[in-house]
Formats: sequence, structure tokens, C-alpha cells
Amino acid sequence: MNILAYLIYFAITYIITVQVGLRFYRNGSIFLHGLIPHDTTLCEAINNILLVGYYLVNIGYATLMIIFWGTIHNWTEMLAVITGSTGFIILSLGILHCFNMLTIYFISKRNQLFHPIK
Repeated sequence: MNILAYLIYFAITYIITVQVGLRFYRNGSIFLHGLIPHDTTLCEAINNILLVGYYLVNIGYATLMIIFWGTIHNWTEMLAVITGSTGFIILSLGILHCFNMLTIYFISKRNQLFHPIK
């Protein structure tokens, strides 16, 4: 049962990781261009690095979560373990995203102090 649970869990994690990562990549470039308005090449490079970092953190974190799984004996246990692990990953990444947005907010405020908008 554990092998089946791993396959289901990795499929769900993969779908969530790719979909959310692509959304962050597309929509995050607007924030980066706001922080660095005159250097498009740098903004795209930073956005690509952030996407790769997001994928590495998410896949590594999802893989490490399997360490805490015990032996799964039935379908109910499998459903509980998969939903619990997936929910924990989504919650953790949501908190990480809020922290990143707060960081972008503070950087933009700092830039406004040093370079006021005319």
C-alpha cells in the first residue's frame, strides 16, 4: 500500500508544484519589474532563479515528508496520510509565499524612500 500511496502523493504534489510555480512565475514578473524597472534582463533572470528555487524547495520538502509516514495498512490510512502531508505542504508554502510578499512590500517601500516617485 505504501508504494501506491507514494505514487498518488507524488502525482498530486507534482501537479500542485507545477501549476502554482507557473502562476508565480507569470504573475511575479510584474512585481520584479516594479522593483527593478530599468533592467528587464535582470528581472527575467531573477524570476527564473526564483522558479527553480521554488521547484527545488517544494519537491525536496515533499520528498522529506515521506520519512514521517508509517506503514499503511488500508485505504483509510492511505487517504489520511496523503491528505495530511499534502495539506501540510500547501500550508507551509502558503506561509512562505506570504513571507516573500511581505519582503517584496518592504523592499518596494525602501525603494520609494530612496527614489520617490515624481
